[in-house]
Amino acid sequence: MLFETIPERILRAGRERGTAHAYAVRRGAQWVTTSWSDYAGEVEAAARALIALGVEAGSPVAILGTNTPEWVIFDVAAMAVGAMPAGIYPTNSSDECAYVLDHSRSSVVLVQNEKQLAKVLEKWRELPALRHVVLMRGQSSDSDGVLSWEQFLDRGTTVPFSEVETRMAALGPRDGATLIYTSGTTGRPKAVVLPHEALVSTVKAIHSFIDASMSDTAVSYLPLSHIAEQLVTILTPAVSGHTVYYEPDIFRLVDTLKEVRPSIFFAVPRVWEKFYAAVSGKLDEASGVKAAITNRALVVGRDHTATLNRGEQPQGWRAAQYGFFDKLVYSKAKEAMGLDRSRFLFSGAAPLAPSIAEFFSGFGMQILNIYGQSENTAGSAYNRPDRNRYGSVGPAFPGTELRVADDGEILVRGLCLFSGYLHEAEATAGALDADGWLHTGDVGHIDDDGFLFITDRKKDIIITAGGENVTPSLIEMMLQTHPLVSIAVVIGDRRPYLTALISVDPEATEGMGADDVRTGVQGAVDEVNVGQARVRQLKRFVILERPLSIEGGELTPTLKVKRKVVREHFADQIEAMYS
Repeated sequence: MLFETIPERILRAGRERGTAHAYAVRRGAQWVTTSWSDYAGEVEAAARALIALGVEAGSPVAILGTNTPEWVIFDVAAMAVGAMPAGIYPTNSSDECAYVLDHSRSSVVLVQNEKQLAKVLEKWRELPALRHVVLMRGQSSDSDGVLSWEQFLDRGTTVPFSEVETRMAALGPRDGATLIYTSGTTGRPKAVVLPHEALVSTVKAIHSFIDASMSDTAVSYLPLSHIAEQLVTILTPAVSGHTVYYEPDIFRLVDTLKEVRPSIFFAVPRVWEKFYAAVSGKLDEASGVKAAITNRALVVGRDHTATLNRGEQPQGWRAAQYGFFDKLVYSKAKEAMGLDRSRFLFSGAAPLAPSIAEFFSGFGMQILNIYGQSENTAGSAYNRPDRNRYGSVGPAFPGTELRVADDGEILVRGLCLFSGYLHEAEATAGALDADGWLHTGDVGHIDDDGFLFITDRKKDIIITAGGENVTPSLIEMMLQTHPLVSIAVVIGDRRPYLTALISVDPEATEGMGADDVRTGVQGAVDEVNVGQARVRQLKRFVILERPLSIEGGELTPTLKVKRKVVREHFADQIEAMYS
């Protein structure tokens, strides 16, 4: 077979892996697993049902909900019949949900529960293409045209599986496999069309340096509408076979990690920052002999991890020291995070401060940065276990080319690229040039060893009133390593000096007075200013009265800051810093 799509691989895995665990869900206090054979059977049944509902090859369908098996089953089934599934963030408003459904012209949408159903029902009359609404398992509704999960599957019982096989056999490498709606930091989200070839090539590239297998486990908790979580939950298991544990409530992540103790863990920087704040806070409480032992352990841990980063194995006295401190310090710290079994730790979707990666290296934890966007299937560059450099996102993926344009913009070319933005030829032409290079909008450089370093988003670079170029993300990352600082947004475009809006961590500041909080944040700002050129120093800051949030519209579902919205919502506070 010259080319095998992700759904074909999953259905074949069902036959080959049999009773091995494909996924697990929480039922009360227990985790209940489903085999690969049963998972493949569920995908087959859903694929037949989609055909019964009249879903044509090349047409979009949509999914609205948090991380559940039904989300993935429906997604894979849609790809199997040649449709393009489009995930909708569960935090979206009814208007935002309607935008995706209307723009994609989805004929079927799968929704999680009554809360999400209400958003669709409110706008259904405005969506002429939408014919069917399906509820996830365990949900029901009396509304006309709404099918329960069981009713949905029943529709497909008269459709022979041979029709699904015929649809899959007709799929070509560059046919659209899935739609990823960008999280929309500026303007309306665009629909990234990822072809089957992009999904398969990215999975193969990841599997070439990560030897995950059916004995490995991972937790699915980040939004499945984002391609990064789809890689963990849907795409890479097709090759590696690792078991996915579904956590539909991200606020339960800490407890879930302690229960599951995954061997593979992917997180966005904000999650690593929260871990950092918790662990460093515990270290600050240590004193005397305990503090001395911990400090020595951190030195040994950093040395151990640095050796691994160079592709070497610690030997002799180095290995013995690490083994000693592992029992005494590292294992306890990792167990407290639920990461004591983790073999692979990843960070992506945004830059991770090098100081945070170095901090966790002190516990023997090797965090690997991965760089990518929706437009390149979230995989262009990567740090691997035997070639890891902090501050970088590693060298190019196998089969991918990286280049830096004259203005510093990072360009990507390879099989991982999208085929365009749905219904937006002009935007596609602006992102993909005639030579096949994707203009990422990110700015950075490549060192002599081929490691890529990201410095900022091109559109986010601040040009001060004096004409100086300032990279705000570097300053923001440094501020956000302080336990009190949740999110920092640097201001200063066409202004005489830099300022910052500070959103503090409610947990870290609980019980603190306003003066103490301000003193603590002032200390963080003073630390960041040390060693900076005058033009890059923060002159003033404002502590916001409420945290920046997804609900408030200032953050995307993947916790990226919507700078334009922030500037609009806090315009008065910004102006006060320049008055």
